[in-house]
Amino acid sequence: MRIETDLKLDFDDVLIRPKRSTLASRRDVDLRRSYNFLHGGSYWEGIPIMAANMDGVGELEVGETLSSLGLFTCYKKNIDEGSLIEALKLYTVNNQREGVAVTIGRNDHDFDKLGRISKHVRVKNICVDVANGYSQAFVDFVSKVRDEYPDSNIFAGNVVTGEMVEELLLAGADVVKVGIGSGSVCTTRIKTGVGYPQFSCIAECADAAHGLNGHIIADGGCTTPGDVAKAFGAGADFVMLGSMLAGSTEGGGEKIEVDGKEYVEFYGMSSKKANEKHNGGLKDYRTSEGRRVAIPYKGSLESIVQDILGGVRSACTYAGASKLKHLSKCATFVRCTKTHSKIYEPNTLEI
Repeated sequence: MRIETDLKLDFDDVLIRPKRSTLASRRDVDLRRSYNFLHGGSYWEGIPIMAANMDGVGELEVGETLSSLGLFTCYKKNIDEGSLIEALKLYTVNNQREGVAVTIGRNDHDFDKLGRISKHVRVKNICVDVANGYSQAFVDFVSKVRDEYPDSNIFAGNVVTGEMVEELLLAGADVVKVGIGSGSVCTTRIKTGVGYPQFSCIAECADAAHGLNGHIIADGGCTTPGDVAKAFGAGADFVMLGSMLAGSTEGGGEKIEVDGKEYVEFYGMSSKKANEKHNGGLKDYRTSEGRRVAIPYKGSLESIVQDILGGVRSACTYAGASKLKHLSKCATFVRCTKTHSKIYEPNTLEI
């Protein structure tokens, strides 16, 4: 047993220090980024915010809306094959295919499903998603996907340390998802005691990835537009959002009325609810590692995105960054014990 005593930080532990800026308006900030991927070899340009591959978030309609806005969607694993193929064909026709990814797990069933889909349409982006990316079997699976799809972009995770980011990049991943236990409806840290403070995770993993010309996705922990800005400032290439995009019209989900107000069901993909819906129930050797909650119905996805992007633009003006890609170089962070007053924050109804 050993204990690491180096200080590790979360989003609530830091603030971006404002600096003198020549920017006259938020509208002067360019949020678009462009990336050449390490192995897939393709070029992507857009606003590097991703919808998570979760029920109520990584949906087909969400992908259509976010693609039109220049953002990215990782589809959830359990979308019907036929519907997924038709959606990918539509994006191919409209030249929007770059903004969506097909998500698979580490199993033969998903690998075969990917093969069937690829017979009908080229799968440009593949997200290989597991809760624990530290097994050798996962690394081997990423290599297998790379061998089978040499021209596709592969996003793989989740991990939280630089050495594992490097191993996955060397195994064939183009982009590594980083974050364990930081999501709003994830209870991994409670059930297992495992995790890593997300701000430090992003900073350390970005440093490791960029040294190999790879990229990272900051996955989990963002609850406000300010957190998204902090993630980019820490070095994230993409920021993946779940709860912040959940509750939209496009995301669907079961609506619940409480005291005359509309809520939408939202749950973690390792929760009992998700296992009952997609896996025939929670296996007797597992525990539920996710919450099931009701969040306020938020309306159109475009209005949700506008609020997030407005906050990130404003953060860039405070830091003196005329482009999002400059934010990590311009940002200076200060440690704090309190980031804002919480007296009027609404409570989430847990069910």
